Amino acid sequence: MSIVFITGNHPRHAYIARCLAATGKLKKVIIEQREAHLPAPPADIDAQLKSLFRAHFAKREEAEFEMFGAPRWPDVETVNIDVQALNTEYVKQHIAATDPDLLITYGCHMLSDDTLACATGEKWNIHGGLSPWYRGAITHFWPSYMLEPHKTGMTVHELTQDLDAGAVVHQCVAPLYRGDGLHQLAARAVLKIGDELPQLVGMLYEQGANSITKLAHTTTGKLWLGSQWRPEHLKLIYQFYNDDIVDHYLDGKFGKSELKLHRQF
Repeated sequence: MSIVFITGNHPRHAYIARCLAATGKLKKVIIEQREAHLPAPPADIDAQLKSLFRAHFAKREEAEFEMFGAPRWPDVETVNIDVQALNTEYVKQHIAATDPDLLITYGCHMLSDDTLACATGEKWNIHGGLSPWYRGAITHFWPSYMLEPHKTGMTVHELTQDLDAGAVVHQCVAPLYRGDGLHQLAARAVLKIGDELPQLVGMLYEQGANSITKLAHTTTGKLWLGSQWRPEHLKLIYQFYNDDIVDHYLDGKFGKSELKLHRQF
């Protein structure tokens, strides 16, 4: 029995690879080279906003290295690719040669139908957001921006050609710790799913796919596009709320609501 994991190359991606390796089933990791972890600010924004942009991504890097350490990959076969190679014959052959019982993705671009067809077992995606409320891109940023930090979470769902629309396998949310900023909160969501993945994968291997109850989406929810995010959005997080949105929520300033998550245990 085997797992193939297709992912990005940032610290959070390597952390999830290590969590999957803890199951003893991980056979291959295909690593897509993602954008720079510290991107340069757009050239067409003013100096103050550039400074805020740099500070935001520096805080992300600091939080990820604090929570996950430098990228450290498990001792399994690794394949490094760029995004242009993701759906090529090269990747398809790697998937087919392993013939995984579980193909799982996290932090890579979308797989084509032809690529998905190379795996005959279960096919899951780990989405960094709560679907259907936060589908799409940058979905650990938007909950705080919308003053809903309690909706910062992760969704494991079936892989389909519709973005983050496959039936939900399992969900979790980040625990809220007083004093956490946006990036600590996001990292805690990843830590949470990483902690639960071995048990989830264990259910699949020990009890079979029929033991996994999947929940089809009954609403399209909200699809957040990467093009919708602008550096100006950072002003609300850092200048208006001083990155204290978790504390404001815990103090009841945004109200509180209960979430109904789909969980296997």
